[in-house]
Amino acid sequence: MATLDSKASAGEVSVEERLQALFDLQKVVSEIDKIRTLRGELPLEVQDLEDEIEGLETRLTNLESEIKKLNDNILAKKNEIKDAGLLIKKYEAQQSNVRNNREYDSLTKEIEFQTLEIELCEKRIREFTAEMKTKSEIGEASRKQLDERKGDLAAKKAELNEIVSETQVEEERLKSKSKEIETRIDDRLLTAFKRIRKNARNGLAVVTVARDACGGCFNKIPPQRQLDIQLRKKIIVCEYCGRILVDGQM
Repeated sequence: MATLDSKASAGEVSVEERLQALFDLQKVVSEIDKIRTLRGELPLEVQDLEDEIEGLETRLTNLESEIKKLNDNILAKKNEIKDAGLLIKKYEAQQSNVRNNREYDSLTKEIEFQTLEIELCEKRIREFTAEMKTKSEIGEASRKQLDERKGDLAAKKAELNEIVSETQVEEERLKSKSKEIETRIDDRLLTAFKRIRKNARNGLAVVTVARDACGGCFNKIPPQRQLDIQLRKKIIVCEYCGRILVDGQM
């Protein structure tokens, strides 16, 4: 027979009292579960939206920084073009006063080099400008998405706050009651209760026997075991699902 050994000795809480405490605790935490089910996925949806908003804000901050850097690069290239233009004028003026062809050719090469520098700078400016446009468009779309998500978040928070305000007092009362009941249950049994509850899909760790079957998994309970459950002398668990079994008269 599957049991959680908890036989009471002199001066200890009886098994029946422990079973009653476990069953009372189950009823209270099930009520808390109902309240949290009422809230549904709203807390998770709120958290997801907050995370998404944080990600969008970080993206916008990074885009703004990248756009500023590109703009600075464009200004730097424009200054380089200006400097190159001044050098070209300087070299052209010097060509009028050269003493030989070698000096003239040298100045011509410098002019050609500065002309190429200007062309390269202009090319880089076009590239930076195109990149800025792309990032600005991404930023605009991100800002629009951010505004939408902030609106969604405000609506979800309002909905959640309304539900919480309606249920918070009751939930706190039930939490307080569950803590009080837990003081009547020894640590080993309480740990077993929480473990079973965690593994149970519906959160039921303690169930009654109804129509000769386990109230958790609905498998049939043999008559002799049902009698043992009714006697309340041992803590018996379902051999199929592991839930603690109590009779329907608790």
